[in-house]
Amino acid sequence: MSKVLVISGHPDLSHSYTNRVILGELEEAVDHVRVRRLDQRYPDGRIDVAAEQQALLDADILVLQFPFYWYSVPALLKKWIDEVMTFNFAYGPEGDKLKGKPLLLSLTVGGPQESYRTLGYNHFAIPELLKPLEQLAYLTGMVFEPPIWSHGMVYIPGIYNTQELVEARARDHAGRLIATLRTLQQER
Repeated sequence: MSKVLVISGHPDLSHSYTNRVILGELEEAVDHVRVRRLDQRYPDGRIDVAAEQQALLDADILVLQFPFYWYSVPALLKKWIDEVMTFNFAYGPEGDKLKGKPLLLSLTVGGPQESYRTLGYNHFAIPELLKPLEQLAYLTGMVFEPPIWSHGMVYIPGIYNTQELVEARARDHAGRLIATLRTLQQER
């Protein structure tokens, strides 16, 4: 069965109400899944590039799991991408190490769905804002899978949502992600 590598880009997973639930559900339900929590591995931001590249080589499917921060990935995940996806590893004349591997983006979005549309509050739909990561897949020869995201995934006590609501949304999100991963595993 195909091995799934999940890179958790949450900067402080211990304080997450949603990404932590999603990862827990994945680890329980998906065979051959390995989660690398960047916040725990690299609290100082010093990434072990060789170890991360080896984890990518060992995987058949790559998932980037992250909260959507300022229309992109959190800083630690961006640093991971910058340092791990190097010339002649991920791209370039000899950079075919990831070619053909599925890349699946799984993200939690704090704002409501209606705010992410043309001329809405945020002016762009989520797929438009994910174009740089889609291009990363194309440049590295990976297969860009349809991303999975959920809106309203932030809980601010007494102000926005309830913990129970966002955790329920996280379980729903995890269910969709698990179904997609099982399909990808069967196809590979």
